Amino acid sequence: MDPKAETPHAGPDAIPRKHLSRRSRVVGGLLALLILGGTGWLTWHLTHPDASKAAPGAAGGRRGPVATTVGVATAESSSLPVILEALGTVTPQSTVKVRPQVSGVMEKVLFKEGQVVRAGDLLATIDARPFELALMQASGQRQRDEAQLASARVTLARFKTLLGQDSIARQEVDTQAALVKQLEGTVVIDKASEGTAKLNLGYARVVAPISGRVGLRTVDVGNVVSSSDANGIVLITQISPVDVVFAVPQDMAGELQQSAVAGKTMQVTALDRTRSSVLESGVFSSLDNQVDTTTGTVKAKARFANSKLALFPSQFVNVQLQLRTIENAVTVPVAAMRRGNEGDFVYVLNAAERTVSLRPVKRGQATADKIQVTSGLKAGEQVITEGADRLKDGAPVVLQGDAPAGPRGAASGGKRQRPGGPKPGASAPAGAETATAELPADGASSPQRRRASQAEGA
Repeated sequence: MDPKAETPHAGPDAIPRKHLSRRSRVVGGLLALLILGGTGWLTWHLTHPDASKAAPGAAGGRRGPVATTVGVATAESSSLPVILEALGTVTPQSTVKVRPQVSGVMEKVLFKEGQVVRAGDLLATIDARPFELALMQASGQRQRDEAQLASARVTLARFKTLLGQDSIARQEVDTQAALVKQLEGTVVIDKASEGTAKLNLGYARVVAPISGRVGLRTVDVGNVVSSSDANGIVLITQISPVDVVFAVPQDMAGELQQSAVAGKTMQVTALDRTRSSVLESGVFSSLDNQVDTTTGTVKAKARFANSKLALFPSQFVNVQLQLRTIENAVTVPVAAMRRGNEGDFVYVLNAAERTVSLRPVKRGQATADKIQVTSGLKAGEQVITEGADRLKDGAPVVLQGDAPAGPRGAASGGKRQRPGGPKPGASAPAGAETATAELPADGASSPQRRRASQAEGA
């Protein structure tokens, strides 16, 4: 039997398996592309709701760029202080460790810890009886030698008279004259000893050598003190006026030195650790004579009256030194200054067109919130301070105070009526139903529409 005879004859509608598989792949790919495109369009439509609304008069035209909401500020012409900031240390002008000048027993302590004293105030006393006795002894020795000197001078005068009468040898006169000079030297020594005894007696009263604040007491009553004690009796620190030592960059040393030589007064402000409050205001005092090679800075000193005692010795403070003041400087907020590949620039607002222009500028001195523009900008022009990251030259903008512009001529959800049509609430005239009837929605041709209208009129 022939195998070909058993094979069923393929009909005209039969499609080979190979062709059917290829067509399925093509149709499936087209369906996948359609689904992917529809999903992308839906995603864009949901994420850009405002862009889907056609602008008034722009139907069928190309849609323009979306305006960006920005913040603006006006360039001002003002006096700009040039301030140098540094970290300083409060340093007292004088610090004295009070030690006793003589040895003895501490008898009284007349100060309180932390008390503010003046120069010459009595701080403590040492047992003065040994020094009083030494003074008495030195005084008696001086009086005895002075009496001997007076006797020797009388004898010398008598010998000179006898020598004039040729009744005594000249040798005796010379010997007596030498004795007088010897006694005069002895009296001088006695006076010095007496003065030393008086000085030691005065040292028994310990007084403050400078004005300032006393620290904690290091010795109690009844202890034997001497000038060799390492801790002394108390430490006095002068706190009014007080100095602040800080470091300035070596590049600023020349300007500071010229200002100091010219006698220019430069204001200095001391702030606390957080820079939130001003502790004291003073003036620039002096500049060191050499640069620290380790840090590349020069030490400077400012003096403060410290009348409120807000500055404490060895305290760390923030120092602001006003070098000079730039008059009529054009300044803008720091947020308005931008940096690009070609240098600094700002975005200037064109108020009438509500667009921005990129303007290259040159920056000058800067403060914490303002920056000087030396060229490229005039006072009174408005610059962009917020939202500049999304802008470019000529971009449209919306100010924060502008009212939103809605679409004009759009109905609020109803159908748009023809001009001259019936107003809401008015009854339509008789026979006008066909004029307001809705057209068939099945895409019928014009004759079909006419036949539908005639059928409704019948």
